[in-house]
Amino acid sequence: MRLKEYTQDNVRGKKILVRADLNVPLKDGAVADETRITASLPNIIKLHEYGAFVSVISHLGRPKGEPKQELRMEPVAKALERLLIGQNCGINAVTYVPGCIGTAVEEAVTAQSADNVLLLENSRFNPGETENEPEFARHLSQPFDVFVNDAFGTAHRAHASTVGVSEHLPSFAGPLMLREVEALSRITGDPAKPFVVVLGGKKVSDKLPLLQNLCGRADRVLVGGAMVFSLARALGLSVGKSLVEERQIDSCRDIIADYNESATKLLLPEDITVTDDIESPQNIANRPLSEIGDDEMGVDIGEVTRDAFALQLSDAATIFWNGPMGVFERKPFDAGTVAVAEAIAANAEAYSVVGGGESVEAVNKLGFAGSISHISTGGGASLEFVGGLELPGLKALAI
Repeated sequence: MRLKEYTQDNVRGKKILVRADLNVPLKDGAVADETRITASLPNIIKLHEYGAFVSVISHLGRPKGEPKQELRMEPVAKALERLLIGQNCGINAVTYVPGCIGTAVEEAVTAQSADNVLLLENSRFNPGETENEPEFARHLSQPFDVFVNDAFGTAHRAHASTVGVSEHLPSFAGPLMLREVEALSRITGDPAKPFVVVLGGKKVSDKLPLLQNLCGRADRVLVGGAMVFSLARALGLSVGKSLVEERQIDSCRDIIADYNESATKLLLPEDITVTDDIESPQNIANRPLSEIGDDEMGVDIGEVTRDAFALQLSDAATIFWNGPMGVFERKPFDAGTVAVAEAIAANAEAYSVVGGGESVEAVNKLGFAGSISHISTGGGASLEFVGGLELPGLKALAI
């Protein structure tokens, strides 16, 4: 897929609406993790250097179409200002605008100076955002000359600020968006072999399109996380109190049958770490997948599987990883996720892509980020892209 890329001639002297992904965690009224803000800086700085007047819009959390004090963008504006000033790029202030449409926004854009960036209010405070309401999109675009979408993490959403605005303004992809598409296209195009995929997380329903798309394309698909137990049930195994999506059992049977008829190996864990209670475990044990007790729940891939998955990853030429292997946020149930992160980082010859919040958190926390070829900013978006689905935010920018 080729996306429209802006040049200096496209944006010089123009009022630019930038869609960024600034959906960051907040704690005690301040930004708790600045990773996504930092990722947005190169585009903002580039536009400033090209002589553009930059206004940024993003969603934050899930306010469901109503203003919520705890989800206002003001703390994000403060963090963005500090980070931009620290870049010594000539941007000296970020002004928080407590709205995203209307007279206040139009006046702020008209009065904007070249060394100032505007950050508009949470786009999801308006119900027209998630509904891609044409009138809201029209009002959103009204004060601006050009639209630049640099929010790959929301490219799978057909919202007003990702798709609707593009119908009213000349629209281009930002550098982060271009980099994501280029990196993920190496996975979806003609990946070097062996192509090994690691999938985890709670819900097999989230991964079904991807599992279907990978069948016959990947060489091996290694499965961890709670999604294992829906697949295990489809094989007729008892999984105790482990999380199962009952409505997906038939789909899981179909997936398993498809893989059995293809050249792609679908590898489930040989063993599972189980416990009686996640919050206050009294008993933790290692069990074969087929021997989980009625009062036990699976919380991680087991010791044998960790070594087996590491071996499968050791000779891979292309790797894609999305989703933790267990209850990563609670020790000692993070061991499987850590083992996978270590194995991917150890394979210096492979082209490796990691996407999804907890997977990315694992490689960052363990200090392996520098050993990964590409860390995707889009969890759901990267899943859908690799799964072969059409992303509305990309379609709106396609050449």
